[in-house]
Amino acid sequence: MEFVYAICVGILTTCGLFLTLRGRTFPVVLGLTLLSYAVNLFLFASGRLNVEAAAVLGAETGRYTDPLPQALVLTAIVIGFAMTAFVVILAMRARADLGNDHVDGRLPPLDDSHAGERS
Repeated sequence: MEFVYAICVGILTTCGLFLTLRGRTFPVVLGLTLLSYAVNLFLFASGRLNVEAAAVLGAETGRYTDPLPQALVLTAIVIGFAMTAFVVILAMRARADLGNDHVDGRLPPLDDSHAGERS
């Protein structure tokens, strides 16, 4: 189970990094969101992955799961949602002000093969 969990965190991190390096704002926002999901899963795994374990002490089983990473992940989800909403509004404002959605605000140079496609 830990191997599958680690592979999922790795895939989320890889996809998030790939999207963050794109030249347009919407893929960058999606990439940052995927990276925050990967970090949340990593933090959640630091509290031990026990399927049958209780989340608090004092249960009948001797094993327990640490509740601190769960509280950290819950807080990170709320903060991540607020920051994603802020970045989306910021990207919409930049698109309205600049007229394009490129990260640096400039259109890429045109190749000769795509001379008639720019509007």
